[in-house]
Amino acid sequence: MPTWTLNTEFKFDAAHFIDGYDGKCGRMHGHTYKVHISAKSHELNPSKYLSTPDMVCDFKELKWAASDSKKGGLDHSVLNEEIPVATTAERIAEYIHKETTKRIPGNIELKVTVWETENSWVEYTDKDV
Repeated sequence: MPTWTLNTEFKFDAAHFIDGYDGKCGRMHGHTYKVHISAKSHELNPSKYLSTPDMVCDFKELKWAASDSKKGGLDHSVLNEEIPVATTAERIAEYIHKETTKRIPGNIELKVTVWETENSWVEYTDKDV
């Protein structure tokens, strides 16, 4: 069975605090988040930018979070004001995954990796790998 895996990386800058955290992460601070998204499919699809089934999905749809917060992304935002869950790295990865899933065809398996710092990251997928 043919398989395509599309990979992309991007960064966005955002501030946050972890509500209820007993320590410095409970205070407002910022990060340059690095995100890697892997999109795997056994078939090619059309997109809103290409009507023929010749891509897994469009890179634009995977990189939505890198857009300015005034344009629907997360860049230069206060994450606590933008996402409806706790702003831990785990929940940020889960949120990006869920929002990205809404933008792409349903036959694609996603894995989202979010680096909060150069040496600390989390991977999220809703599939057992």
